[in-house]
Amino acid sequence: MVVSIFVNPTQFNDPKDLEKYPITLEADAEKLVAAGVDVLFLPSVAEIYPDAASRQMDYELGYIDTVLEAAARPGHFKGVALVVKKLLDIVAPHKLYMGQKDYQQLQVVRKLIADFDLDIELVSCPIIREPDGLAMSSRNIRLTGEHRLAATELSKSLFQLKENVSKQTLAVAKATAQQHLNSHPLIDVVYLEIVNGHTLVPINHVNEASNVAALLAAKVGGVHLLDNIILKP
Repeated sequence: MVVSIFVNPTQFNDPKDLEKYPITLEADAEKLVAAGVDVLFLPSVAEIYPDAASRQMDYELGYIDTVLEAAARPGHFKGVALVVKKLLDIVAPHKLYMGQKDYQQLQVVRKLIADFDLDIELVSCPIIREPDGLAMSSRNIRLTGEHRLAATELSKSLFQLKENVSKQTLAVAKATAQQHLNSHPLIDVVYLEIVNGHTLVPINHVNEASNVAALLAAKVGGVHLLDNIILKP
């Protein structure tokens, strides 16, 4: 098994966000050894981007690059597509494993693989959560005290939303979750959307799509956190 770790500068539209991004290579390497990883690919920025031309990619993502995270972070997913294509070309894997937490990113890579007709199976890995429900993320180490506690409300609201969908309309279930989050003084909701899980187009009824997901982003203590839940697989 090959694992790559690369903090990609082209997907940070805010330089300050890149500066604050947690980098814990030694701890990451220890975890990978314990997990039985064979190779850790740890390229430098110069290796991935040797010149200005290597930072460009003539590829349009379409609708998926205009909504949700893309709307708040222009250019982010073009940077993602650029570096993922480079890494896939270098490693040439049979399977690519990606976490469900970054749901929109997962769909961007799914589209990338399809558009370039790559012979790679994309495997979506379930969200790994802390014991209190918070979705695991490298950004969590920036949460302290009351902000760390407040962040647990994100997953709670999604779990409750999923439960409510079985007895309420999507609109009512979403409004209830939104109201719960908005009432918390330490949580600033960026978006909460119920979407077609493949296209990310918002939907109003569960039967509008074969796959339905609720996607949530919020700032807690200035830290941008993502979470989601599958309402219909």
